[in-house]
Amino acid sequence: MEQQNDCSIQRGQPLRRYPNDYKAEGHTSTLNKTTTNQPQYSNTGRPTVRIAVYLMTGVFLTMEVEQNATAQQIFTIVQSEAELGLSRFSLSTTIPVFALWMCSSQLEVQLRLTHKPVELAAKWNYLVNKYSSHTEDDEEPLLYFRRNIFLSKSEEEQIKDIKVLELLYAEATYNVLQGRYACDGPARYASLGALQARIELGPYNAQTHTLAFFHRHRGRFLPHHYASPSLLLGLGLGLGLVGGKGAPEAHLLEQYKRIPNHNGSANANPKKLIRKYLEFCWNLPCYGAAFFQGQIERPVRGLASWITNRDMQILIAINTSGVFIVDDLQCSLLLGLKYSELSWEMAKPSDENNPDCLPCLFLQFPVRENGARVYKILQVFSRQAPMMDTLISGFAEDYRRQFINSDSNNDQLEHSLVFPSGSFTNKLSKFTLATFDDEGRCIGQMGSWSFR
Repeated sequence: MEQQNDCSIQRGQPLRRYPNDYKAEGHTSTLNKTTTNQPQYSNTGRPTVRIAVYLMTGVFLTMEVEQNATAQQIFTIVQSEAELGLSRFSLSTTIPVFALWMCSSQLEVQLRLTHKPVELAAKWNYLVNKYSSHTEDDEEPLLYFRRNIFLSKSEEEQIKDIKVLELLYAEATYNVLQGRYACDGPARYASLGALQARIELGPYNAQTHTLAFFHRHRGRFLPHHYASPSLLLGLGLGLGLVGGKGAPEAHLLEQYKRIPNHNGSANANPKKLIRKYLEFCWNLPCYGAAFFQGQIERPVRGLASWITNRDMQILIAINTSGVFIVDDLQCSLLLGLKYSELSWEMAKPSDENNPDCLPCLFLQFPVRENGARVYKILQVFSRQAPMMDTLISGFAEDYRRQFINSDSNNDQLEHSLVFPSGSFTNKLSKFTLATFDDEGRCIGQMGSWSFR
Protein backbone atom coordinates (compact mmCIF):
# COMPACT_ATOMS: atom_id res chain seq x y z
CA MET A 1 0.00 0.00 0.00
CA GLU A 2 1.29 3.43 -0.92
CA GLN A 3 0.54 6.64 0.89
CA GLN A 4 -1.72 8.91 -1.14
CA ASN A 5 -0.47 12.38 -1.92
CA ASP A 6 -3.73 14.07 -0.91
CA CYS A 7 -3.56 12.74 2.66
CA SER A 8 -1.84 15.59 4.50
CA ILE A 9 0.17 14.41 7.51
CA GLN A 10 1.69 16.55 10.23
CA ARG A 11 3.33 15.08 13.30
CA GLY A 12 4.43 16.72 16.51
CA GLN A 13 5.16 14.02 19.07
CA PRO A 14 4.56 10.83 17.08
CA LEU A 15 4.33 8.26 19.87
CA ARG A 16 2.83 8.85 23.28
CA ARG A 17 1.99 6.37 25.99
CA TYR A 18 -1.41 5.97 27.61
CA PRO A 19 -2.15 4.12 30.89
CA ASN A 20 -4.07 0.84 31.04
CA ASP A 21 -7.20 2.61 32.28
CA TYR A 22 -7.05 5.27 29.55
CA LYS A 23 -10.41 4.32 28.08
CA ALA A 24 -12.04 4.16 31.49
CA GLU A 25 -11.02 7.75 32.13
CA GLY A 26 -13.09 8.90 29.18
CA HIS A 27 -10.30 9.87 26.78
CA THR A 28 -11.18 9.78 23.11
CA SER A 29 -9.47 9.89 19.78
CA THR A 30 -11.23 13.14 18.86
CA LEU A 31 -12.24 11.41 15.65
CA ASN A 32 -15.73 12.83 15.84
CA LYS A 33 -14.56 16.34 16.66
CA THR A 34 -13.69 17.30 13.13
CA THR A 35 -14.41 20.99 13.31
CA THR A 36 -13.16 23.77 15.53
CA ASN A 37 -13.61 27.51 15.63
CA GLN A 38 -10.50 27.81 13.46
CA PRO A 39 -10.56 24.82 11.07
CA GLN A 40 -7.25 23.62 9.65
CA TYR A 41 -6.67 22.99 5.99
CA SER A 42 -4.24 20.89 4.03
CA ASN A 43 -2.10 22.18 1.21
CA THR A 44 -4.87 21.05 -1.15
CA GLY A 45 -7.31 23.41 0.55
CA ARG A 46 -9.37 20.62 2.12
CA PRO A 47 -10.26 20.60 5.85
CA THR A 48 -8.16 18.40 8.12
CA VAL A 49 -8.56 16.87 11.55
CA ARG A 50 -6.05 15.61 14.12
CA ILE A 51 -6.63 12.00 15.07
CA ALA A 52 -4.90 9.36 17.18
CA VAL A 53 -4.35 5.69 16.40
CA TYR A 54 -3.95 3.46 19.44
CA LEU A 55 -1.69 0.41 19.62
CA MET A 56 -2.19 -2.40 22.11
CA THR A 57 1.33 -1.80 23.43
CA GLY A 58 0.07 1.29 25.24
CA VAL A 59 1.20 3.98 22.81
CA PHE A 60 -0.71 6.07 20.34
CA LEU A 61 0.32 7.83 17.15
CA THR A 62 -1.12 11.27 16.40
CA MET A 63 -1.48 12.63 12.90
CA GLU A 64 -3.36 15.26 10.97
CA VAL A 65 -5.34 13.91 8.04
CA GLU A 66 -7.93 15.15 5.66
CA GLN A 67 -11.47 14.37 6.68
CA ASN A 68 -11.95 11.98 3.76
CA ALA A 69 -8.76 9.99 4.47
CA THR A 70 -9.30 6.25 4.01
CA ALA A 71 -8.39 3.47 6.40
CA GLN A 72 -5.77 2.33 3.89
CA GLN A 73 -4.05 5.73 3.96
CA ILE A 74 -4.03 5.87 7.75
CA PHE A 75 -2.86 2.25 7.97
CA THR A 76 0.07 3.05 5.69
CA ILE A 77 1.08 5.99 7.88
CA VAL A 78 1.10 3.84 11.01
CA GLN A 79 3.05 1.05 9.33
CA SER A 80 5.66 3.51 8.04
CA GLU A 81 6.26 5.19 11.41
CA ALA A 82 9.98 4.71 12.11
CA GLU A 83 9.60 4.35 15.88
CA LEU A 84 7.31 1.36 15.44
CA GLY A 85 9.81 -0.50 13.28
CA LEU A 86 7.16 -2.09 11.05
CA SER A 87 8.11 -0.59 7.71
CA ARG A 88 10.52 -3.38 6.75
CA PHE A 89 8.24 -6.19 7.86
CA SER A 90 6.84 -8.44 5.16
CA LEU A 91 5.01 -11.75 5.13
CA SER A 92 4.54 -14.14 2.24
CA THR A 93 0.75 -13.94 2.37
CA THR A 94 -1.96 -11.81 0.82
CA ILE A 95 -3.55 -11.21 4.25
CA PRO A 96 -2.11 -8.24 6.22
CA VAL A 97 -1.21 -9.04 9.82
CA PHE A 98 -2.90 -5.91 11.18
CA ALA A 99 -5.92 -3.79 10.39
CA LEU A 100 -7.59 -0.65 11.67
CA TRP A 101 -10.43 -1.16 14.13
CA MET A 102 -12.94 1.36 15.41
CA CYS A 103 -14.03 0.45 18.94
CA SER A 104 -16.10 1.68 21.84
CA SER A 105 -17.54 -0.13 24.84
CA GLN A 106 -20.60 -1.34 22.92
CA LEU A 107 -19.27 -1.95 19.41
CA GLU A 108 -16.07 -3.10 17.69
CA VAL A 109 -15.65 -2.99 13.92
CA GLN A 110 -12.68 -3.93 11.75
CA LEU A 111 -12.53 -1.34 8.97
CA ARG A 112 -12.26 -2.09 5.29
CA LEU A 113 -9.45 -0.32 3.48
CA THR A 114 -11.97 1.91 1.73
CA HIS A 115 -13.72 3.01 4.93
CA LYS A 116 -13.26 6.65 5.92
CA PRO A 117 -12.72 6.64 9.71
CA VAL A 118 -13.50 10.32 10.32
CA GLU A 119 -16.81 10.05 8.49
CA LEU A 120 -17.60 6.74 10.18
CA ALA A 121 -16.92 8.23 13.62
CA ALA A 122 -19.36 11.07 12.91
CA LYS A 123 -22.23 8.55 12.71
CA TRP A 124 -20.90 6.22 15.41
CA ASN A 125 -23.77 6.88 17.83
CA TYR A 126 -26.22 5.85 15.11
CA LEU A 127 -24.32 2.58 14.64
CA VAL A 128 -24.15 1.95 18.39
CA ASN A 129 -27.90 2.46 18.72
CA LYS A 130 -28.49 0.16 15.77
CA TYR A 131 -26.17 -2.66 16.82
CA SER A 132 -26.40 -2.55 20.61
CA SER A 133 -28.90 -2.01 23.41
CA HIS A 134 -26.98 1.08 24.47
CA THR A 135 -29.20 4.17 24.49
CA GLU A 136 -26.89 6.96 25.69
CA ASP A 137 -25.33 9.38 23.21
CA ASP A 138 -21.83 9.48 24.64
CA GLU A 139 -20.13 6.62 22.82
CA GLU A 140 -17.00 8.10 21.23
CA PRO A 141 -14.89 5.56 19.35
CA LEU A 142 -11.17 4.97 19.44
CA LEU A 143 -9.19 3.99 16.35
CA TYR A 144 -6.98 0.94 16.97
CA PHE A 145 -4.18 -0.80 15.07
CA ARG A 146 -4.95 -4.45 15.86
CA ARG A 147 -4.67 -7.99 14.55
CA ASN A 148 -6.52 -8.69 11.31
CA ILE A 149 -9.45 -11.05 11.96
CA PHE A 150 -8.86 -12.71 8.58
CA LEU A 151 -5.26 -13.72 9.36
CA SER A 152 -5.13 -17.46 9.99
CA LYS A 153 -3.13 -19.04 12.78
CA SER A 154 -0.89 -20.87 10.28
CA GLU A 155 -0.02 -17.54 8.62
CA GLU A 156 0.72 -15.93 11.97
CA GLU A 157 3.04 -18.79 12.92
CA GLN A 158 5.33 -17.76 10.04
CA ILE A 159 6.08 -14.39 11.61
CA LYS A 160 9.63 -13.90 12.93
CA ASP A 161 9.84 -10.10 13.23
CA ILE A 162 10.10 -9.16 16.92
CA LYS A 163 8.30 -5.81 16.49
CA VAL A 164 5.29 -7.56 15.01
CA LEU A 165 5.39 -10.28 17.66
CA GLU A 166 5.46 -7.62 20.38
CA LEU A 167 2.26 -6.07 19.03
CA LEU A 168 0.58 -9.48 18.80
CA TYR A 169 1.77 -10.33 22.32
CA ALA A 170 0.35 -7.09 23.74
CA GLU A 171 -3.02 -7.78 22.15
CA ALA A 172 -3.00 -11.38 23.36
CA THR A 173 -2.29 -10.39 26.97
CA TYR A 174 -5.12 -7.85 26.83
CA ASN A 175 -7.59 -10.48 25.63
CA VAL A 176 -6.41 -13.02 28.21
CA LEU A 177 -6.76 -10.54 31.08
CA GLN A 178 -10.17 -9.42 29.81
CA GLY A 179 -11.40 -13.02 29.91
CA ARG A 180 -11.91 -13.16 26.15
CA TYR A 181 -9.31 -15.85 25.51
CA ALA A 182 -10.93 -18.27 27.94
CA CYS A 183 -8.74 -21.03 29.38
CA ASP A 184 -10.02 -24.17 31.07
CA GLY A 185 -8.78 -23.80 34.62
CA PRO A 186 -6.61 -21.53 36.77
CA ALA A 187 -3.42 -23.51 36.07
CA ARG A 188 -3.32 -22.28 32.47
CA TYR A 189 -3.89 -18.69 33.56
CA ALA A 190 -1.05 -19.09 36.08
CA SER A 191 1.27 -20.30 33.30
CA LEU A 192 0.36 -17.35 31.08
CA GLY A 193 0.66 -14.91 33.97
CA ALA A 194 4.09 -16.28 34.86
CA LEU A 195 5.31 -15.86 31.28
CA GLN A 196 3.95 -12.31 31.20
CA ALA A 197 5.68 -11.54 34.51
CA ARG A 198 9.01 -12.90 33.21
CA ILE A 199 8.72 -10.83 30.03
CA GLU A 200 7.70 -7.60 31.77
CA LEU A 201 9.49 -7.88 35.15
CA GLY A 202 12.62 -9.77 34.16
CA PRO A 203 14.14 -12.67 36.13
CA TYR A 204 12.67 -13.73 39.45
CA ASN A 205 14.05 -11.80 42.43
CA ALA A 206 13.25 -13.35 45.81
CA GLN A 207 13.39 -9.98 47.59
CA THR A 208 11.05 -8.18 45.19
CA HIS A 209 8.80 -10.78 43.63
CA THR A 210 7.09 -12.08 46.74
CA LEU A 211 3.62 -13.51 47.20
CA ALA A 212 2.57 -10.15 48.63
CA PHE A 213 3.83 -8.43 45.47
CA PHE A 214 1.73 -10.63 43.17
CA HIS A 215 -1.24 -10.33 45.51
CA ARG A 216 -1.11 -6.55 45.11
CA HIS A 217 -0.59 -6.75 41.34
CA ARG A 218 -2.74 -9.79 40.59
CA GLY A 219 -4.95 -7.77 38.22
CA ARG A 220 -1.89 -7.10 36.06
CA PHE A 221 -1.16 -10.79 35.47
CA LEU A 222 -4.46 -12.62 36.07
CA PRO A 223 -7.86 -12.13 34.40
CA HIS A 224 -10.57 -10.31 36.28
CA HIS A 225 -12.36 -13.50 37.34
CA TYR A 226 -9.30 -14.94 39.08
CA ALA A 227 -8.14 -11.57 40.35
CA SER A 228 -11.44 -10.34 41.80
CA PRO A 229 -11.76 -9.82 45.55
CA SER A 230 -14.95 -11.91 45.65
CA LEU A 231 -13.07 -14.96 44.39
CA LEU A 232 -10.22 -14.41 46.80
CA LEU A 233 -12.69 -14.14 49.65
CA GLY A 234 -14.24 -17.39 48.45
CA LEU A 235 -10.84 -19.04 48.82
CA GLY A 236 -10.76 -18.04 52.47
CA LEU A 237 -8.76 -14.83 52.16
CA GLY A 238 -9.49 -11.74 54.21
CA LEU A 239 -9.37 -8.22 52.88
CA GLY A 240 -5.79 -7.02 52.78
CA LEU A 241 -4.36 -10.46 53.51
CA VAL A 242 -2.01 -12.33 51.22
CA GLY A 243 -3.36 -15.44 49.54
CA GLY A 244 -2.45 -18.91 50.70
CA LYS A 245 -0.96 -21.78 48.73
CA GLY A 246 -4.17 -22.36 46.82
CA ALA A 247 -4.58 -18.75 45.70
CA PRO A 248 -4.18 -17.97 41.98
CA GLU A 249 -1.24 -15.63 42.60
CA ALA A 250 0.55 -18.39 44.54
CA HIS A 251 0.34 -20.70 41.52
CA LEU A 252 1.55 -17.83 39.32
CA LEU A 253 4.56 -17.23 41.58
CA GLU A 254 5.54 -20.91 41.56
CA GLN A 255 5.40 -20.97 37.75
CA TYR A 256 7.38 -17.72 37.59
CA LYS A 257 10.16 -19.17 39.75
CA ARG A 258 10.61 -22.11 37.36
CA ILE A 259 11.46 -19.94 34.35
CA PRO A 260 15.27 -19.94 33.90
CA ASN A 261 16.96 -16.76 35.06
CA HIS A 262 20.46 -17.01 33.59
CA ASN A 263 21.13 -15.02 30.45
CA GLY A 264 22.67 -17.97 28.66
CA SER A 265 19.39 -19.84 28.54
CA ALA A 266 17.57 -19.73 25.21
CA ASN A 267 14.28 -19.97 27.10
CA ALA A 268 15.06 -16.71 28.95
CA ASN A 269 15.48 -14.72 25.73
CA PRO A 270 12.68 -12.11 25.61
CA LYS A 271 11.91 -12.87 21.97
CA LYS A 272 11.67 -16.58 22.78
CA LEU A 273 9.41 -15.87 25.76
CA ILE A 274 7.10 -13.65 23.71
CA ARG A 275 6.80 -16.33 21.06
CA LYS A 276 6.21 -18.96 23.73
CA TYR A 277 3.34 -16.86 25.13
CA LEU A 278 1.84 -16.55 21.65
CA GLU A 279 2.27 -20.27 20.99
CA PHE A 280 0.29 -20.92 24.15
CA CYS A 281 -2.44 -18.52 22.98
CA TRP A 282 -2.52 -20.07 19.50
CA ASN A 283 -3.81 -23.20 21.22
CA LEU A 284 -6.76 -21.33 22.73
CA PRO A 285 -9.97 -21.76 20.69
CA CYS A 286 -10.94 -18.06 20.72
CA TYR A 287 -7.54 -16.73 19.62
CA GLY A 288 -7.76 -14.07 16.92
CA ALA A 289 -11.54 -13.81 17.13
CA ALA A 290 -13.82 -10.85 16.64
CA PHE A 291 -16.13 -10.48 19.64
CA PHE A 292 -19.81 -9.61 19.62
CA GLN A 293 -22.24 -8.97 22.45
CA GLY A 294 -25.36 -11.05 22.89
CA GLN A 295 -27.56 -12.91 25.31
CA ILE A 296 -29.00 -16.39 25.68
CA GLU A 297 -31.84 -17.85 27.68
CA ARG A 298 -30.77 -19.57 30.87
CA PRO A 299 -32.03 -23.10 31.52
CA VAL A 300 -35.10 -23.12 33.75
CA ARG A 301 -34.58 -25.04 36.98
CA GLY A 302 -37.24 -24.69 39.61
CA LEU A 303 -40.10 -22.26 40.07
CA ALA A 304 -37.83 -19.41 41.23
CA SER A 305 -36.08 -19.39 37.86
CA TRP A 306 -39.25 -18.09 36.19
CA ILE A 307 -39.30 -15.08 38.50
CA THR A 308 -35.71 -14.00 37.97
CA ASN A 309 -34.11 -12.78 34.75
CA ARG A 310 -33.32 -15.88 32.71
CA ASP A 311 -31.11 -14.18 30.14
CA MET A 312 -27.33 -14.46 30.39
CA GLN A 313 -25.06 -11.86 28.80
CA ILE A 314 -22.39 -13.54 26.67
CA LEU A 315 -19.70 -12.85 24.11
CA ILE A 316 -19.82 -14.55 20.72
CA ALA A 317 -16.30 -15.10 19.39
CA ILE A 318 -15.87 -15.74 15.65
CA ASN A 319 -12.53 -16.57 14.01
CA THR A 320 -11.15 -18.62 11.15
CA SER A 321 -11.68 -21.85 13.15
CA GLY A 322 -15.28 -21.54 14.28
CA VAL A 323 -17.90 -19.90 16.48
CA PHE A 324 -17.65 -19.80 20.27
CA ILE A 325 -19.87 -18.77 23.16
CA VAL A 326 -17.94 -17.18 26.05
CA ASP A 327 -19.05 -16.28 29.55
CA ASP A 328 -16.52 -13.48 29.96
CA LEU A 329 -17.72 -12.70 33.50
CA GLN A 330 -16.51 -16.15 34.60
CA CYS A 331 -13.75 -16.38 31.94
CA SER A 332 -15.34 -19.61 30.73
CA LEU A 333 -15.75 -21.09 27.26
CA LEU A 334 -19.23 -22.60 27.08
CA LEU A 335 -19.52 -23.79 23.49
CA GLY A 336 -17.26 -24.24 20.48
CA LEU A 337 -18.43 -25.13 16.97
CA LYS A 338 -16.28 -25.87 13.92
CA TYR A 339 -17.53 -24.71 10.55
CA SER A 340 -17.62 -28.35 9.45
CA GLU A 341 -20.39 -29.09 11.98
CA LEU A 342 -22.22 -25.77 12.13
CA SER A 343 -25.44 -24.71 10.46
CA TRP A 344 -26.84 -21.30 11.23
CA GLU A 345 -29.58 -18.88 10.29
CA MET A 346 -30.27 -15.27 11.18
CA ALA A 347 -33.78 -14.12 11.97
CA LYS A 348 -35.02 -10.55 12.07
CA PRO A 349 -37.19 -9.44 14.99
CA SER A 350 -40.89 -10.15 14.55
CA ASP A 351 -41.68 -6.59 15.68
CA GLU A 352 -38.92 -4.25 14.53
CA ASN A 353 -40.58 -1.30 16.28
CA ASN A 354 -40.27 -3.01 19.66
CA PRO A 355 -36.83 -2.22 21.15
CA ASP A 356 -37.05 -5.36 23.33
CA CYS A 357 -37.54 -7.60 20.30
CA LEU A 358 -34.02 -8.47 19.13
CA PRO A 359 -32.62 -10.12 16.01
CA CYS A 360 -31.29 -13.58 16.70
CA LEU A 361 -28.86 -16.14 15.42
CA PHE A 362 -29.86 -19.82 15.41
CA LEU A 363 -26.87 -22.15 15.76
CA GLN A 364 -27.44 -25.83 14.93
CA PHE A 365 -24.86 -28.53 15.68
CA PRO A 366 -24.80 -32.32 16.03
CA VAL A 367 -24.21 -34.21 19.28
CA ARG A 368 -24.37 -37.85 20.29
CA GLU A 369 -27.09 -38.46 22.85
CA ASN A 370 -27.98 -41.90 24.23
CA GLY A 371 -26.01 -43.48 21.40
CA ALA A 372 -27.92 -41.62 18.67
CA ARG A 373 -26.95 -38.62 16.57
CA VAL A 374 -29.24 -35.65 17.26
CA TYR A 375 -29.12 -31.95 16.50
CA LYS A 376 -29.23 -29.13 19.02
CA ILE A 377 -30.31 -25.58 18.25
CA LEU A 378 -29.21 -22.60 20.32
CA GLN A 379 -30.86 -19.20 19.95
CA VAL A 380 -28.57 -16.21 20.47
CA PHE A 381 -30.25 -12.80 20.79
CA SER A 382 -28.19 -9.82 19.65
CA ARG A 383 -28.55 -6.60 17.69
CA GLN A 384 -25.19 -7.56 16.21
CA ALA A 385 -26.65 -10.74 14.66
CA PRO A 386 -26.46 -9.31 11.09
CA MET A 387 -22.74 -8.59 11.55
CA MET A 388 -22.14 -12.09 12.93
CA ASP A 389 -24.11 -13.66 10.08
CA THR A 390 -21.93 -11.86 7.51
CA LEU A 391 -18.68 -12.91 9.17
CA ILE A 392 -19.72 -16.54 9.68
CA SER A 393 -20.85 -16.71 6.03
CA GLY A 394 -17.42 -15.59 4.84
CA PHE A 395 -15.48 -18.01 7.02
CA ALA A 396 -17.83 -20.90 6.24
CA GLU A 397 -17.39 -20.25 2.52
CA ASP A 398 -13.60 -20.27 2.98
CA TYR A 399 -13.90 -23.62 4.75
CA ARG A 400 -16.07 -24.97 1.92
CA ARG A 401 -13.49 -23.89 -0.68
CA GLN A 402 -10.68 -25.51 1.33
CA PHE A 403 -12.69 -28.70 1.53
CA ILE A 404 -13.43 -28.81 -2.20
CA ASN A 405 -9.97 -27.75 -3.38
CA SER A 406 -7.97 -29.81 -0.90
CA ASP A 407 -5.60 -32.31 -2.51
CA SER A 408 -5.45 -34.28 0.74
CA ASN A 409 -8.17 -36.57 2.01
CA ASN A 410 -11.04 -35.42 4.18
CA ASP A 411 -9.49 -36.78 7.37
CA GLN A 412 -6.41 -34.62 6.92
CA LEU A 413 -8.52 -31.54 6.22
CA GLU A 414 -10.71 -32.20 9.24
CA HIS A 415 -7.60 -32.57 11.39
CA SER A 416 -6.26 -29.23 10.17
CA LEU A 417 -9.48 -27.47 11.19
CA VAL A 418 -10.05 -29.14 14.54
CA PHE A 419 -10.03 -26.94 17.63
CA PRO A 420 -6.57 -26.65 19.18
CA SER A 421 -7.76 -27.16 22.76
CA GLY A 422 -8.26 -30.90 22.93
CA SER A 423 -9.40 -30.84 26.57
CA PHE A 424 -12.34 -28.49 25.99
CA THR A 425 -15.82 -29.90 26.49
CA ASN A 426 -19.01 -28.12 25.47
CA LYS A 427 -21.06 -27.16 28.53
CA LEU A 428 -24.51 -27.88 27.10
CA SER A 429 -26.13 -27.76 30.56
CA LYS A 430 -25.61 -23.97 30.49
CA PHE A 431 -27.99 -23.55 27.54
CA THR A 432 -31.66 -23.67 26.73
CA LEU A 433 -31.77 -25.88 23.63
CA ALA A 434 -34.15 -27.55 21.23
CA THR A 435 -33.36 -31.10 20.05
CA PHE A 436 -34.14 -32.56 16.62
CA ASP A 437 -33.59 -36.01 15.13
CA ASP A 438 -32.09 -36.84 11.73
CA GLU A 439 -35.46 -36.38 10.05
CA GLY A 440 -35.97 -32.91 11.45
CA ARG A 441 -38.56 -33.82 14.08
CA CYS A 442 -38.41 -31.93 17.37
CA ILE A 443 -37.83 -34.47 20.12
CA GLY A 444 -36.84 -32.17 22.98
CA GLN A 445 -37.70 -28.64 24.11
CA MET A 446 -36.55 -26.41 26.94
CA GLY A 447 -37.58 -23.00 28.26
CA SER A 448 -39.39 -20.78 25.78
CA TRP A 449 -38.88 -23.42 23.08
CA SER A 450 -41.67 -25.37 24.82
CA PHE A 451 -44.24 -22.72 23.83
CA ARG A 452 -43.55 -22.74 20.10
